[in-house]
Amino acid sequence: MAEKTIPYVKVKPTNKQDLGNIEVAPEVLEIIASIAASDIEGVASMRGNFASGVAERLGKKVHGKGVKTELAADGLMIDVYCVIDYGVSIPKTAQKIQTQVRQTLENMTSLQTQEVNVHVTGIQFESQQIID
Repeated sequence: MAEKTIPYVKVKPTNKQDLGNIEVAPEVLEIIASIAASDIEGVASMRGNFASGVAERLGKKVHGKGVKTELAADGLMIDVYCVIDYGVSIPKTAQKIQTQVRQTLENMTSLQTQEVNVHVTGIQFESQQIID
């Protein structure tokens, strides 16, 4: 059976010394972006897929859910899929997500992002409690 190769992202060091290559796995970038986006006020949750939902129900924490990374010739592109709280401004929250993800990735990896696309997949309403 053929092994799946993971295309690592090469990071250029910020200092002048060249001691070797630095490569970051795409999963690491997804985790960083997911945590940065979920820290924004107004983001209810990050959207995952069926497999991440099953894994979370079994007790495993899935940190990179709701984020897809793609390394193209013109730069790194990030897609963020999230659920927004009811009552918040979607454009302002999406802009905060874009800024936070871009700054966090740049601070942690020195990578410049070409695009940070935010996809709002749902609205989270407040749960109403019935008081007797």
